[in-house]
Amino acid sequence: MLGHTTRSLFHVREYAMSSIINAVHTAVSGLNAQSHAFTDLSNNIANSQTTGYKASTTSFEDYVTNNELANDGESLSDSVAATTRQHTDNQGMVTTSTNSTALAISGNGFFNVVQATGQSNDSTPVLGTQQYYTRNGDFSQDKNGYLVNTSGYYLEGYNVDASTGTLGTSLSAIQVPSTIAFRPTESTKLTATGTLDSSSTTADMPTTAYDSTGAATKVDLTWTKVNDTTWTVKDANDTTGTSNSATVTFDSTGAVSSVTSQDSTGASSTSSSSFNYTGSPQDMTVSLSGVTLGSANTVSMTSDSVTTGTFSGISMETDGSVMATFDNGYSQLVAKIPLTTFADPNSLSAQNGQAYTATSQSGSPQINAVNTNGAGTLTTGSIEESTTDLTGDLSKLIVAQQAYGANTKVVSTADQLLQTTLAMIQ
Repeated sequence: MLGHTTRSLFHVREYAMSSIINAVHTAVSGLNAQSHAFTDLSNNIANSQTTGYKASTTSFEDYVTNNELANDGESLSDSVAATTRQHTDNQGMVTTSTNSTALAISGNGFFNVVQATGQSNDSTPVLGTQQYYTRNGDFSQDKNGYLVNTSGYYLEGYNVDASTGTLGTSLSAIQVPSTIAFRPTESTKLTATGTLDSSSTTADMPTTAYDSTGAATKVDLTWTKVNDTTWTVKDANDTTGTSNSATVTFDSTGAVSSVTSQDSTGASSTSSSSFNYTGSPQDMTVSLSGVTLGSANTVSMTSDSVTTGTFSGISMETDGSVMATFDNGYSQLVAKIPLTTFADPNSLSAQNGQAYTATSQSGSPQINAVNTNGAGTLTTGSIEESTTDLTGDLSKLIVAQQAYGANTKVVSTADQLLQTTLAMIQ
């Protein structure tokens, strides 16, 4: 009888010890899980003032296993695990910045950025090929004219070709050096001035006109005398003579009294002092009011294009345009900023400096123009604040602290129970 009782006590002790050890394992996993939560909360709190930071949360899940302590069809929870959940799709508050080149996104898009991998011999950055995405739009120009945010990432966009004035179609780092040249503005009006020698029969008025990209084209208008008060003016390059021609009549004082022109369809029109020029580089108005009859040929023609300007800075536009500003009051497009979206932005891989890389779970990057396909709008001279809820996270910190303390209590209690159980049969 005594032997049977002893065996029963040994069985009870083994069962109890197994249960207590299982409880210890569960409590330890609880300590690890709460430590994980502490890490997430401390990261959020530490980055409560970080531009473009997206706060994360902690999710808990239990691990259930079947073992000899469970009855048939039952399970026991052996442990708990914590995982970090990103919330990159949360919108941060947009606030005004003293930095005029800062940009804030309101929507689902990300800026396209790259990192420097080193420097060349002339101290310009060597940019890497790894594509990154960020919501940190606190950009400023570095010494080389690149737009770099506070985390050291270089902003990418579609740059304007300096030689052709056309917008590129592939992403590259946006650079606006202080040596950037001013592109002549598009010519809209040609103005003739000076005198026509009433004793001569012809005179030329060559000038340079510019198209919308700043490319130069020579325009040459030729005067031909008809009689003492009538001259014709026409495009010297028009061999057909059916367009860009006009008959100019002068009054008794030698001033222009009327201009009768003919367009390419043969239709004629009369004006007091101008006619419409059509063709290369574009349609323009030709003003002849400054021409008079005289004793010498001094007639000349100028374009209304502004051809010179000194770079004075850059400005950002809400449509993503990066403009170079000049001391002549003009601004010119130098780059266009697109925004990239993802099917699941919360599955992006977080990197240093509020940046992300694409993953198979996030989906492929989709590059969009600003304010299209949900990419969002841009606010200039502003930044997107951290999405950390400081009050909420401090409350969660207290809860995590209590849960951590409760798990330590389980461990210490289990230790006492183990000591008691071991002492059952001695």
